[in-house]
Amino acid sequence: MNRLTAGTKRRVKRRLSEERPTVWIGKGKASGELLKEIGKQLEKKEMVKIKILKSAIDGEKAKEIAFKIAEQTEALLVEVRGHTFMLYKRRKK
Repeated sequence: MNRLTAGTKRRVKRRLSEERPTVWIGKGKASGELLKEIGKQLEKKEMVKIKILKSAIDGEKAKEIAFKIAEQTEALLVEVRGHTFMLYKRRKK
């Protein structure tokens, strides 16, 4: 897995900081359907903002959930802030 450059990290944060999350993780956790949707959004826009609802945390830390989802979608975790995190995946040319 390639690393995230500082410039890319800045660009993703700048682009997504004003936007609302486009995916919410509820008590169903990271289901196959949810991972597919995240994958689709990454394919289209290279970046996605995800919010973890309190019902999905359940003893786990938001960072752990974010890492797992990043791993499963083969994306890079840009930032975790509270219960919201950003993923980035470079488009295949």
